[in-house]
Amino acid sequence: MADLFENPMGVDGFEFVEYAAPDAKLLHDLFRNLGFTAVAKHKKKQITLYRQNDVNFLVNEEPDSFAADFAAKHGPSAAGFAIRVKDAGKAEKLAKEKGANFVTEKADTLPISVPTLSGIGGSALYLVDEYGDKADAFAKDFDYIVDDRNPKGAGLTFIDHLTHNVEYGNMKTWADFYEKLFNFREIRYFDIKGAQTGLVSKAMTAPDGMVRIPLNESADEKSQINEYLREYKGEGIQHIAMFTDNVYET
Repeated sequence: MADLFENPMGVDGFEFVEYAAPDAKLLHDLFRNLGFTAVAKHKKKQITLYRQNDVNFLVNEEPDSFAADFAAKHGPSAAGFAIRVKDAGKAEKLAKEKGANFVTEKADTLPISVPTLSGIGGSALYLVDEYGDKADAFAKDFDYIVDDRNPKGAGLTFIDHLTHNVEYGNMKTWADFYEKLFNFREIRYFDIKGAQTGLVSKAMTAPDGMVRIPLNESADEKSQINEYLREYKGEGIQHIAMFTDNVYET
């Protein structure tokens, strides 16, 4: 697929989402019920890789880790996500030149050793250049525990988008973050006013057209956005959407 516009970081889709929770059993049960298979275990850490077609989910249960600290603060959460890039070294260099902050606290406890930016709400934003047919991002650090490394599951095929809920007034900050580092562009803007509440949503997309991140904010204290921010104790990834060829069969 050709890039929609200039792609300085070589963005090429999502690689994985990393989850953590005080009680990780809930995550294991949820992902199995959604048709995912535990295909690999980390060689040294308590991290499980779930897969369904091109959707990779990590459940990170490593104690005294970045993910454990994140879950202690936020509860069940997406502690990070990975973006595929053509050259992680080049992307890291460009990110540093543009003033990006990197994860340094307990960086040795992260699931894989790749350049890792500090993202929304302090989450981890991984830059991965080993993916698809050319390489395997998990080969060095994980042991596969099943023969079928690409299970079809319930038919979920890839990560379509993931949203960020942000504090009112911070939408421009995060839009600028993705635009400055990755050359994201705004593709849609919604100002939704309901009978009881309202929200503003700015849909951002990367140059590859595959990494899509809607940003949501609301001035209404009673809105679902602000309820999330209170319960979650900060900004963060609010939902992850996945694609399927047939929603009814899935």
